[in-house]
Amino acid sequence: MKLQEVKSQLESATGVNFKLPSGQYVESHFHVTEVGEITKHFIDCGGVERIEKKVSFQLWSADDYDHRIHPEKLLNIINLSQDKLGIGNHEVEVEYQGLDSIQKYGLDYDGKDFNLTSKETACLASDACGIPEKVKVDLSNLTATATSSCTPGGGCC
Repeated sequence: MKLQEVKSQLESATGVNFKLPSGQYVESHFHVTEVGEITKHFIDCGGVERIEKKVSFQLWSADDYDHRIHPEKLLNIINLSQDKLGIGNHEVEVEYQGLDSIQKYGLDYDGKDFNLTSKETACLASDACGIPEKVKVDLSNLTATATSSCTPGGGCC
């Protein structure tokens, strides 16, 4: 989800709720402690130079149980960050404290809640590395043949 989409949703939202991939919600008294632009300049394993830019939100839960962030407040924080830092309309990445370390999530919106989505690593140069891509097979399309199937009592298992 890009920053402009977040802002559009906040304009009509009645509350700000972040839901973890597990279905649990970030505590309602969370703070947005950072809004910033992160630039990652790197070389992938195939030797290609790359630059990625993302908008980062950092969520933090304190013992301030009376605190609730409202959509207009978060929108003001985002607008101030854009004005002061020149943040662009990039994908939003959310940092939140996990059990042992900070975890990073993607962001989506379902019409009510902002959903923190799981992120995965990937090889960006699989064609140059020689690592074969995994082929996904739809198991429902497989059919058993007489030579490849096991039957009860057949001795193959």
